[in-house]
Amino acid sequence: MQVERPNIFKGEWIDLNLRKKAASLLVAGALLTAMPMGAFAKGSNTVEYVALGDSLAAGQTPFKTFDFSYPDYLVNHFKTYKRAVADYDNFGVSGYTTYHLLNDVMFNTTVQKELREATHITIDIGANDVLGALRYDPQNVPTALMNASNNIGLILKSIDQMNPSAEVYIMGYYNAFPHYPQSEQAKLLPVLDALNQNIKAQAKANGDIYVQVDDIIAKEYLENPLDIHLNLNGYQAIAKEFWQAITYKQRYR
Repeated sequence: MQVERPNIFKGEWIDLNLRKKAASLLVAGALLTAMPMGAFAKGSNTVEYVALGDSLAAGQTPFKTFDFSYPDYLVNHFKTYKRAVADYDNFGVSGYTTYHLLNDVMFNTTVQKELREATHITIDIGANDVLGALRYDPQNVPTALMNASNNIGLILKSIDQMNPSAEVYIMGYYNAFPHYPQSEQAKLLPVLDALNQNIKAQAKANGDIYVQVDDIIAKEYLENPLDIHLNLNGYQAIAKEFWQAITYKQRYR
C-alpha cells in the first residue's frame, strides 16, 4: 500500500495560526527559579537569549503538536556549562516567512526590546518563502530565493544595528524529504542548497555566524513520512550544533 506523502504544493508546511510559547516559558522559569539571586547581575557568564524563526524554532513535532524546541535545548546547554540564563524569549512561529520576521524586527516593539537586551540570538527562517513559491508557481522559486535572501540580509543588518554586541547565529535547513523517491528529491535538493547558500552568504556579509545542520539530521529524526518536522532527538541535534558554534565561534566565521 502506497503511503500518501505530504503535498508541499498545497502549503502543508504553512500554518500562521500555530504558536508555541508555553514550553519556552516553562524551561526559562525552571532555570530562573534554580539560580541564585546574584546570577541576575550581568556579566561575562550571563546570557539573555532570543530565538527567532519558524516552526522549527517553535518546536513543532512530526505529529502536529509542540514540544521542546532546539532553543529550549540550547538553554539547557547554557545551564549545563554554568552560564546564567537571565532571560529567554522564544518568538518562533509556525509558518513564518522572512517577510513576517522582518516585520517583527522592524516594527514589533516587544521583539525589538528583547533583541536590544540580548547577548545571544538564534534564527531559522526562509524555508516557507520557498515552499510558498513551490505551492503557487514553481517558476517563481528563483524570485522567492532572491527575495528571501534580501529579507534575511535586512533582518541581520537591522539586528546588528540594534544590538552590535549580540552574538547572532542563523541556521541553514536540512533535507526534510528523505522519505521521498530520489526522483522527487532531485528536484527539491538544489532549491534547498540554493537557500542555504544564500543564508550563509548573508550571515557572512553581516558578520554573523552560519550554522549548518543538513549533514547531521538523520532520517530517523523525521519519523513521520507525512511531515517535515523533527522529533525531539532531531531538535537536540540542532541545539548541539548551535552550541558548538557558540563555543567555537571563530571556527565558524
